[in-house]
Amino acid sequence: MIETATLAAAWGLVPAVVAVVATGLLLGLVVAVIDQTVLTGGGAGSGLSPLREGTRLLLEQRRTTLAPDALLWRTGVIAVPVLALLSLAVVPIGEPTLWSTSADLVWFNAMEALLWAAVWLVGWGPNAVHALTGGYRFLAQGLAYELPLMFALITVGLGAGSLRSTDIVAAQDDLWFVVTMPVAFVVFLAGAAAFSFWGPFAAPVGADVAGGVSSELSGVDRLLVQIGRAVFLGASAAMAAALFLGAGAGPVLPGPVWHLLKTLAVVVALIWVGRRLPVLRPDRTVEIGWMVLVPLTLLQTLVVAVLVLTDFYG
Repeated sequence: MIETATLAAAWGLVPAVVAVVATGLLLGLVVAVIDQTVLTGGGAGSGLSPLREGTRLLLEQRRTTLAPDALLWRTGVIAVPVLALLSLAVVPIGEPTLWSTSADLVWFNAMEALLWAAVWLVGWGPNAVHALTGGYRFLAQGLAYELPLMFALITVGLGAGSLRSTDIVAAQDDLWFVVTMPVAFVVFLAGAAAFSFWGPFAAPVGADVAGGVSSELSGVDRLLVQIGRAVFLGASAAMAAALFLGAGAGPVLPGPVWHLLKTLAVVVALIWVGRRLPVLRPDRTVEIGWMVLVPLTLLQTLVVAVLVLTDFYG
């Protein structure tokens, strides 16, 4: 069932898509700037570094490898930023979303799940050992965090009684979900970092495999993948603010401003913590995911189910 109260319905499809794409790219730039600032300790010019690097990659000539599968390679490279922007389509931006279905959380998770295929193609396409190893690492990590992430999303939907993101935001008028769903919140953020293969989940692009899936990327291809990773992290931070922190709920300031401030706070926390944690081996990630996170998220879902039965959420 499609809901009519969307940006596309209010503004028209093309202006709404342009607004969401611009928001996504701006979020990606903010993520890159904050990451560079944290990495360099706020040194002079650190904020402009992502722009300089992007300009350099635009002008850099593409490299190639022996007997690559160019079609699959380019498809994967293009799919990474496209999927990141599509995930933003169901994130409430100033209340409405680009479009809305009866299962926005499923859509958001589906875009992340499709990233598996996209990153795998980026690793497979070059016909190179390090890139392929990075692709396998990404698939292995996915087996670890996908199920806990799904349970985290189910918990949110259970508490709100809906899978539509705008309904979930409305259900937090009296109490943010992070208060009763702290485990789901942390697992969601960990899943966001893992889907962006960033921070402690950066094994797919690890230095020990010469950059992994990004080892053979150059020029525009490398830029697109970097943009996709940054947009995914930013979109996930915006979704985390909507699902667990009440989105635009807050005093005095307008709702969109509160949502932006909460999103920036989540991004800063993700990057600050992520830069201080070691990169996990994929086998350790799988072990933690299945032995620790799955039981914890199941317990979190059980707690929320009991609260729902007692009409805690109203």
